[in-house]
Amino acid sequence: MHQKQIAKLARGALHTNEHTGLSVVEVTQLGTASSVQPTHRLNVIGFFCPVPVAEAKKALSTMDQGEVLELWADDPETLHDLPMLIQRTPHHLISIEEGSGEYRFLVEVAA
Repeated sequence: MHQKQIAKLARGALHTNEHTGLSVVEVTQLGTASSVQPTHRLNVIGFFCPVPVAEAKKALSTMDQGEVLELWADDPETLHDLPMLIQRTPHHLISIEEGSGEYRFLVEVAA
C-alpha cells in the first residue's frame, strides 16, 4: 500500500505494522474507539457479503462531505471488505469497534 493511501486511512482504524510493513486494521472494544458522532446509521446485522459493503457504498454515495456513516454489521468479512472499499474512495475510516460479535464502523465522507 502506498504512503498516501496509508495516510488517508490512518486517521482511525488502518495502521502499518512497523515490523512487517503490512497494513493492519485495528479493531477496538466497543465504546472505546471514537467520540465522533455519526450523522447517518446503517444496520446490516444479519446480512452477509456482499450486502454490507454494497449498502455502505450506496449510503456513502448519497452523503455530503464531512458527514459520518455509522455501519453496524455482524459478518466478519466486513473487517476485510469495508476497509478495502474505503481504500478505493476519498473517504476516511475513522474507527472499527467490536462487541458481542457485532462490528461498528465509522466512515467520514470526503469530497
